[in-house]
Amino acid sequence: MIKARIVVTLKNGVLDPQGKAIEGALGTLGFEGVGAVRQGKVFDVEVEGSDRARAEADLKAMCEQLLANTVIENYAIQIA
Repeated sequence: MIKARIVVTLKNGVLDPQGKAIEGALGTLGFEGVGAVRQGKVFDVEVEGSDRARAEADLKAMCEQLLANTVIENYAIQIA
């Protein structure tokens, strides 16, 4: 079994209203000096087998086809 973490974030230049809302809420809660907050998604995925190269290729395909909107999002795959 291969375990991986996929982190999906908005590309630079893409507006992030949820990040802005979080930034404002942190200020309201008294957290001073918090700069630009960007939100994202994290997926923990387990892939059967032991072939890391195949798992990485499958994970990339998952991101390209479903987990990330590659027009506005970047993704990073970390295999444990």
